[in-house]
Amino acid sequence: MKTRTMFLTIMSCLFVGLAAGAQTSAQRETADLLPEGTFTNGIEGPATDKAGNLYAVNYGKEGTIGIVRPDGSHECFVTLPEGSTGNGIRFNKAGDMLVADYTGHNILKVDMQTKAISTYAHESRMNQPNDIALAPGGNLYASDPDWPNQKGQLWLITPDGKVTLLENNMGTTNGIDVSPDGKKLYVNESAQLKVWVYDIKPDGTLKNKRLFHTFEGFGMDGIRCDVKGNLYLCRYDKGTIAVINPKGKLIREIQLKGKKPSNITFGGPDNRRCYVTLQDRGCFETFTAEHPGRE
Repeated sequence: MKTRTMFLTIMSCLFVGLAAGAQTSAQRETADLLPEGTFTNGIEGPATDKAGNLYAVNYGKEGTIGIVRPDGSHECFVTLPEGSTGNGIRFNKAGDMLVADYTGHNILKVDMQTKAISTYAHESRMNQPNDIALAPGGNLYASDPDWPNQKGQLWLITPDGKVTLLENNMGTTNGIDVSPDGKKLYVNESAQLKVWVYDIKPDGTLKNKRLFHTFEGFGMDGIRCDVKGNLYLCRYDKGTIAVINPKGKLIREIQLKGKKPSNITFGGPDNRRCYVTLQDRGCFETFTAEHPGRE
């Protein structure tokens, strides 16, 4: 979204001088998927379905969701209701698409057969549901940043649509995902450059919050876990994907062509193909991970 983009860019510019002369371990190994500008600079929320189709928000214009099929063909899949703009996307076990509607303060549900759109959950106290993550039992977690004030909240949405505030005194909550065993929740704070990890209790609430990793410079955005518990994190304005192992150690960086990666997902025949949304390019870049994604 534009507020987020402006904020992350301003923060990142503070560190450009230092970074220009620094050595980096990042290695460029990505390929383009789709021509630049196929999506708007609000491209976000990549997710793949069981058939291997890839989706992201803002195909050609705001308020849409685009589909990219395995054969490379692509088009607008659905247009969201007036006043709604998507961000994070996930698929539940029933195959429904869940969409964080940040302008409508909703989580929307899209029936993939009929394309009917309904409100899965609504919470007027949300600043904006930004990114979302599904736990194995069906609980949905949503990050909720307040960009102008560099604050954020964290929400739990149960399968029956009940919304519970988990924490309201955080930094700018953004990327979010669940560990492959379903026992931990990872959340990053873009302005504060911190990644936190919680233990998930049986009822879906959280305990034992602790610092997982801290970065210096640039911004952070979407995250995903692989089956080994490694965390893939978008480094906004640095143009890399940082890979952090389950102990919180940075083990690798993948250099991208674009500089503004907003989110990442896994897909492909073996679920090892990573798809990264680039807001400065309006398209995807792809690379192959060592291990499959957890979903």
